[in-house]
Amino acid sequence: MVSKSSSSSKSRYLISIPKILTPKNMNNRKTHRFTLTFALLLASIGQAAEPFRIYSPSSKKNTLWIIQATPKEGGLELKVDKKVKFEFSGRVITAHPSKPLLYVTATGGKPGKVPGAVVLLNKDGSYLKHHNVNFNDGACYMSLDKENRHLLGVSYGNGRLNVYPLDDKGIPGKAVTTVDEGKKEAHCVLLPPDGKNVYIPYVKGNLALLQYVYNSKTGEVTPLEPKDAKPPLGSGPRHMAYHPTLPMVYFSNEQGIGLSTYRREANGQLKVEQDINILPPGMSKIGLSASDLLITTNGKFLFAGLRGHRQDFDHISRYRVLENGQAEFIGLTEADKIPWGLTLSPDSKFLLVSATTGASLTAYRISPNGNLKKVTSLAWDPGMSDLVTR
Repeated sequence: MVSKSSSSSKSRYLISIPKILTPKNMNNRKTHRFTLTFALLLASIGQAAEPFRIYSPSSKKNTLWIIQATPKEGGLELKVDKKVKFEFSGRVITAHPSKPLLYVTATGGKPGKVPGAVVLLNKDGSYLKHHNVNFNDGACYMSLDKENRHLLGVSYGNGRLNVYPLDDKGIPGKAVTTVDEGKKEAHCVLLPPDGKNVYIPYVKGNLALLQYVYNSKTGEVTPLEPKDAKPPLGSGPRHMAYHPTLPMVYFSNEQGIGLSTYRREANGQLKVEQDINILPPGMSKIGLSASDLLITTNGKFLFAGLRGHRQDFDHISRYRVLENGQAEFIGLTEADKIPWGLTLSPDSKFLLVSATTGASLTAYRISPNGNLKKVTSLAWDPGMSDLVTR
């Protein structure tokens, strides 16, 4: 979208440039081409960033919050656009990459009848309608495969992975694959850029990082051998991110309070390369845990939430990605109490962070060196954690 001020500036350039830059002996066709090119260049320099929306379910109020985010001189203006009423307590959300659809689910419920919803959006991202669906299990994380044929969900309560086929409209059907490894506390399911594998991290006493081959046509998963990548003791890999071009996978360490990096080999096996502890020497890990993790779209920086449950230590940890794909810790940025969910603005200029106890949504501008500058925040319901943008 172009603001009125930008539009008027563009018109002004188009009128004035020919008078200033056109020599009397210049060919008319060359003049027009030069004028148009220069005008478009100036217009693009002054073009305003596009507004976007942020979506997050409130499990306490059974609503979906839709926030309008409008770029303003290097910052953001956040304003509530709509609150959609649900008939269930939703907490987890993901967005379809190409269709105007959101998927929301509860974290628990009766097996086979866990409540969820498919939310249909208008072209501008505003709410149109939704209808209810049922899932096999509650989910703490949902994502789509790379061909957008299936929706995958993993449960923290029973550790099960479910793969749901999507019809032509993006509506999920009955699960075609359910994997039960007899472990609880699974925490993430996110496919790599080539879509050929599924990795499921387990935290706390169920520490594991299980590896599978994924068939995008059928939704079938087949264990690799060995099945467990054996994460370092005490690390607790929670959420993951993939480098866009290098064969590297990164995990926020829920119990280790840091980051682990793995190299993904040609056969899909993960090999640990780093286990980074970011706490100052002598500082206790008691009452601390890491939360969400994401990588910038250019693959240069990683950000993870650090929650101070029983300590006053709530931050966003920042990492630089090196040329070999390994990570380097570069610092901490203060956050509201219990930072939980992280996502990027569509243009990747802002980091959006939910804080469950702080009951807030905070926007940080990402600098070229990976620093974060808080630009604004918005109060919303306590306990809101998962969020997406589009």
